Amino acid sequence: MSKIVKVVSIAVAVLAGVTTAAQAKSQSCPVVDDKQIAGLFAKFNDSWGTKDPAKVTALFTKHPVLLATVSNSPRTTRDEVNDYFVKFLKNNPVGRIDTSTIEIDCRTASRVGTWTVSLTDPASGSKSDVKARYSFIYRYEDGTWKIDHLHSSMMPEK
Repeated sequence: MSKIVKVVSIAVAVLAGVTTAAQAKSQSCPVVDDKQIAGLFAKFNDSWGTKDPAKVTALFTKHPVLLATVSNSPRTTRDEVNDYFVKFLKNNPVGRIDTSTIEIDCRTASRVGTWTVSLTDPASGSKSDVKARYSFIYRYEDGTWKIDHLHSSMMPEK
């Protein structure tokens, strides 16, 4: 009887070790620094310049959240994110970071602060600057950093 208990105990210990090793491997942290996270904004801003909503949407995770300044609707699917950018990119947006704070965790990173988004009215050609707050939450997904959550809201005070 004690031999069976011993074999079962060893089997359980081996399985626990395999599970722990697999979890550790799947949860390994990518090496990233503040400069690389800051560079993700340049990639995002450059994608706006293409005027191709699919290129912008490709920068988001599989299950994104977009809370945009000029939309009342939360966008929580890639199709909804793409739909937003179909309309928004017609304004030729160009973003500029004014203030920034970056925090990095194992497989997530955040960049929050204030930014100015310059827009050009497609009908009149008039330009305007929108000062806003932003939050980018990035997630390491499928071997690359992607936007998991983006929130932007206009400054309440002028």
